[in-house]
Amino acid sequence: MPRQSKYHIGIEVDKLTNSILNTISGDSFETVVNPLAKEDLKGVSLKNGWKFDWKKEFKMTDREVYKLTIEGNSHILQGLASLSDYTDHFYLHLIESAPFNLGSAKLYEGVPGNLFAFACQLSIDRGYEGFISFTSKTKLISHYEKTLGAVHIGNHKMIIFPDAALKLVIKYFNNK
Repeated sequence: MPRQSKYHIGIEVDKLTNSILNTISGDSFETVVNPLAKEDLKGVSLKNGWKFDWKKEFKMTDREVYKLTIEGNSHILQGLASLSDYTDHFYLHLIESAPFNLGSAKLYEGVPGNLFAFACQLSIDRGYEGFISFTSKTKLISHYEKTLGAVHIGNHKMIIFPDAALKLVIKYFNNK
């Protein structure tokens, strides 16, 4: 089994939508998730407000990094996720909204939910029935149980089982 990261997922799922919502206008924007390319990392740094070292994460050979963007605007990253394929499920190492999508002044809501749903869809696509796992920060365990249907199995470990995964996938990808 590949090594798991030292990170605990600590992002709040602000809203479950089938897109992302502009908090100012209320407009809904369709999203696309694609593998992150090296050139996408130009503006992604700690000094630009990102909380994790995505350049280091991108270089790790045991994981895949994906970017969430608005359809038709692939150059502005709305969020990032790092996953490992454990041959029977995906392990979510990191998930992060862009700095402008954090806090009370965030521009878009729905980014984390989009990325969790994408991980579930990827698990289904690879024949793992939607199984994903991740390690949660203590204060967010019950939040993930309520918003994502994740199950806490002890020691901060969370699993999204196929029934909950399917609900997320239907919510996000049913209209696409």
